Amino acid sequence: MDTALKNSILGRMKQQSGHTGFYYKNLITGEELGYQENEPYLAASVIKLPVFMCISKWASEGKCSMEEKIHVAQEDKLPICGALTLFTDELDVDIRTLCRLMISISDNAATNLLIRRFGIPAFAEEFRQIGLEGTKLNRLLFDSEASAAGIENYIVPKEMGMLLEKIYRRTFVSEPVSREIEDVLFLQQINHKICGIICDEVPVAHKTGEDENLTNDVGLLYAKQPFVACFAGHDTSVPEFEDLIRHVSAELLAECQK
Repeated sequence: MDTALKNSILGRMKQQSGHTGFYYKNLITGEELGYQENEPYLAASVIKLPVFMCISKWASEGKCSMEEKIHVAQEDKLPICGALTLFTDELDVDIRTLCRLMISISDNAATNLLIRRFGIPAFAEEFRQIGLEGTKLNRLLFDSEASAAGIENYIVPKEMGMLLEKIYRRTFVSEPVSREIEDVLFLQQINHKICGIICDEVPVAHKTGEDENLTNDVGLLYAKQPFVACFAGHDTSVPEFEDLIRHVSAELLAECQK
């Protein structure tokens, strides 16, 4: 990567308010660039990526079935993101569909149903097994009591990059499992950050997350030289940081299209 571009990206990251981090890796050359990339950040919905990957791994090992149905009661429905809350009736939904809803439209009800089905301790152990150290699932989404007690979920940008690289190299569990996870990430409907400027110029497999004063996006971009780009920030100006995410992603894409 051009030295001027590196310095520009790092300089803008340093100027961003709040706690922000960034990780980039060219998957052809192995070149990396990071800013506070090993620090933990409030996860918001990006925690759904490792949750999905763990469930996919368990299904491949025969520990669960993607066809298993989970009942969605009225009290399970959560606000803001998702489709399940819009159903007037209770319904039964298979795990595969819940995973697809959790990733593609960031369905919060689907996420909590899956976390309850397998349990936070099981995810904690599997996170360790797949190489996550600072990335932690500590509570359900929209658990105001836990949040008030300071219990939060965390991601680490470089660890998210590691997971995405495994998907790209088809080394997460197996080629079919990696490909299936990637196919679901391609269905992402929240595309105003990493994809905000580049739009459909190249395929992007990614997962976003946002909350008050918090915005994240982690993705695998299929440029001529494919690369991962992971952004995380909290206690920050969301409009300013999302503008930075859009422009840096476009600049990295231009660099990797050469």
